[in-house]
Amino acid sequence: MQINIIGAGPTGLLFGLLIKRRNPAWRVNVFEQNPPQATFGFGVVFSRNALAFLERDVPDFHARLVPQLESWPMQRIVHRDERVDIDGNGFSAIGRLELNQFLDELCRNAGVRIEYEHVIDSLAEVKDCDLLVGADGANSCVRRALEAEFETQVEWLTNRFAWYGTAERFDCLSLTFRANRDGRFVAHHYRHSQTMSTFVVECDEATWRRAGLDRMSDDASRAYCERVFAADLNGHPLVSNKSIWRQFPLFATNRWSVANAVLLGDAQRTVHFSIGSGTRLAFEDAIALDRAFAEAGDDVPRALKLFERERRPIVEKIVAAANASSYWYERLPEKMRLQPWQLAYDYMTRSGRMTDERLRQLSPKFMARVDNERSHPS
Repeated sequence: MQINIIGAGPTGLLFGLLIKRRNPAWRVNVFEQNPPQATFGFGVVFSRNALAFLERDVPDFHARLVPQLESWPMQRIVHRDERVDIDGNGFSAIGRLELNQFLDELCRNAGVRIEYEHVIDSLAEVKDCDLLVGADGANSCVRRALEAEFETQVEWLTNRFAWYGTAERFDCLSLTFRANRDGRFVAHHYRHSQTMSTFVVECDEATWRRAGLDRMSDDASRAYCERVFAADLNGHPLVSNKSIWRQFPLFATNRWSVANAVLLGDAQRTVHFSIGSGTRLAFEDAIALDRAFAEAGDDVPRALKLFERERRPIVEKIVAAANASSYWYERLPEKMRLQPWQLAYDYMTRSGRMTDERLRQLSPKFMARVDNERSHPS
């Protein structure tokens, strides 16, 4: 068997590692268009549940990964300069480059061949294999080359966001809401190493245009965001890494495989960053595809059918929650009219899956405040 994987991000590398370990005689090649030191976006987040599934399914990988993570047991909402802490909502984070380098080393030790700075101009270059894996992100060349066959759909959100970093080390995963004369902003921020934090700035389209961010240079845009969040950055500058303003695309594919080609992670569907499940879902894709080959052997069509049958219901459930979360942010100006505790509660229940009873079990201190505020309205 020969497997060609396009994309040396967490998805492609984890699948390459697992399938090579399971079948050492199979030839596993990974092709990546960027150099090995390149990465965009600074950090990635894992929820407590995400780490639990890694511990269950890939225990040795989990054991080596955990010591490298920054972790905290709560989430924080900052609105109108008031901090609202949500207990029991634990997350961990790691730098994207550090995660890729960790996986790269494991893959090479297992015998996976990785070729960086290899741009795929045509699938003809890589399709001569038993299995072709598109793990090359939202702009997947595999999906684009077979777009009609994969039955791709896309919806563009209207909000704008830019992905920065900063040397300010935050206590926990936080959402900080700020307003000025131009409009409403929110920052998603968390530390992902001992020296750096991720700092994603988001605003509605009207705010983005009124502020002139649609016309500013990268330096001017970064300086503007530093002024908006000056109280939160404590004098530290924002760091840019191709931090252009973007709209988030909600990609979906009705078919996950075409002939011997299959999509994983963001190549298959995108999950809004506000629920911190993109890397988790990508890892679960890699584990599920490897498990399908454990059952099907070298029968590629059967393995791909097993993979989609087992994964699709789970993915669709999480994607639905992620989409509900993304639509919540699309109503940012409206949400910021709420009191801080109301905003935090509305945020925690935004997906429609979190009941008061479940939230009381997860975050008893936070819900005690919510119940008290409800009993004593101002």
